[in-house]
Amino acid sequence: MSEKYTIARLTKDDEHFEILVKPDKALDYRTGKTSRITEVLAAEIIFVDANKGTKVSEEQMNKAFETTDPLKIADEILKKGTLQLTTEQRRKMVEDKRKQIVDFISRQAVDPKTNLPHPPLRIENAMEQIRYQIDAHKPVEEQARDIVKLLRPILPLKIEQISVSVRIPAAYSARAYGSLKSAGEIKQDNWLSDGSWQGVIEMAAGAYASFLNKLGDITKGNGEAKILS
Repeated sequence: MSEKYTIARLTKDDEHFEILVKPDKALDYRTGKTSRITEVLAAEIIFVDANKGTKVSEEQMNKAFETTDPLKIADEILKKGTLQLTTEQRRKMVEDKRKQIVDFISRQAVDPKTNLPHPPLRIENAMEQIRYQIDAHKPVEEQARDIVKLLRPILPLKIEQISVSVRIPAAYSARAYGSLKSAGEIKQDNWLSDGSWQGVIEMAAGAYASFLNKLGDITKGNGEAKILS
């Protein structure tokens, strides 16, 4: 597949569906930067195999999506399926994530000898030595914690940690749990009889504000969190 176009795909009811899309426009559509799906599609056709040009039948479309409208089906494929990224897109996403991690560490960590932050360039140079593989899809805070542990033998680092008591109502607990694990280290992990979750998470002090925002979004403002003294 030429990187001029790429494929988005979705498996539904054991049927395979693909669309041919413009890479940058498709990524913009998935991230909400554009809502015009006609700008995304290379062709308003639903395929079984886009590389071979094998089209899906109307019967297959109706069975899986209850419509034969290619724009409605393409919208679901883009939002719920997987998007094949180009080499350049993957490189850029990894590089953007690397910059976010360096920025996070430079803001959160200090040299324990001086209590002053390390310059970003010093952190970048140290990261090159440990050869950590940046994951474009993994949270910044989670990767930063791993990197700090690996950096300490070659670059003295200290991140102030706080303990946060958290309670999540049953309606949101299952969905929120993944975000809890990525926010820090869970020190107390309690599922209550009513399905709600209560526990204590240790995290970087500087990550607390973003954690509160994420918790508020997931629980629609019904989650509770407070820093333990």
